[in-house]
Amino acid sequence: MRNITLTQALRETLDAILERDPSTFVMGEDIGIYGGSFGVTRGLIEKYGSERIRDTPISEQALTGCAIGAAVAGRRPIIEFMFMDFITLGTDQLVNLAAKLKPIYGIPCPLVVRAPTGAGRGYGATHSQTLERFFFGVPGIKIVAPSNATDASALLQTAVADNNPVLFLEHKLLYPIRFPFPDELPPPMPFGQAEVVNEGDDVTIVSWGYMTALARQAAAKLASLGIGADIVDLRTLAPLDMETVITSVQTTGRVILLEEGPKTGGVSAEIESRILDEAFEYLEKPIRRLASPDFPVPAAKSLEAHCVPTVDEIVACAQEMIA
Repeated sequence: MRNITLTQALRETLDAILERDPSTFVMGEDIGIYGGSFGVTRGLIEKYGSERIRDTPISEQALTGCAIGAAVAGRRPIIEFMFMDFITLGTDQLVNLAAKLKPIYGIPCPLVVRAPTGAGRGYGATHSQTLERFFFGVPGIKIVAPSNATDASALLQTAVADNNPVLFLEHKLLYPIRFPFPDELPPPMPFGQAEVVNEGDDVTIVSWGYMTALARQAAAKLASLGIGADIVDLRTLAPLDMETVITSVQTTGRVILLEEGPKTGGVSAEIESRILDEAFEYLEKPIRRLASPDFPVPAAKSLEAHCVPTVDEIVACAQEMIA
């Protein structure tokens, strides 16, 4: 094992995918010589050339459409948006074309959309959003949200091999964090398998992406207070592993749903509904949802800090539920 950043893990995984599968290529804005906005593709153009590491014009609609066409023609494109916020410009083609091809027409559309997501860097309202909610209810689009380097590598390999469009979420604050990582790439990981990353009998915390990192920190503080937190890291949102969530709820009877995006209309609302449908009789306290306020993310870091859930809020919420 070694300790590497999420950025390095993603780069090594892309390198291995490109090397073993000539049908794959990467395209996006500034992903070539510049190496991508967050450095994930740095050095790949020198190895694979501009045919397989393709810098595109500043048109998310154009690069999405080109990628869908390439996927239908037998290639396996991986596209990178500079920021997930810009995915809105490609939403029409993703929702009304890519997501429909295989279910309706039987035409495979093996497309991976990598999207740097989330707040925490003071980038402001149009560069800090978490927009997985926009695609969560769209049949035909799979959504991946890893919280660590090993999962990211394993799930990216699975995403590239899938014959459906996959939205691959990479939280900006995870990029520089170092994680234990095997000397060789981990094997591909099936979608729809959540993981309990911390065990406890008192409260269940359901999270994904960077929120799992916060949940882990909160669990450490709660342990010092004698409270055991069962953390369910969803890893993928579509497909969604409710079985693991329900099993945890049946043990603890208390649930905190942790989401970075605005509370109204969030993914956690659907999860809450399913828990109520499938495990209501096990609940000892009402389900709590910790999310951002229904307000654009401010650029000022002092204000931004109040717009996303914090470790202290998670700890306080758990203490209230146990009292």
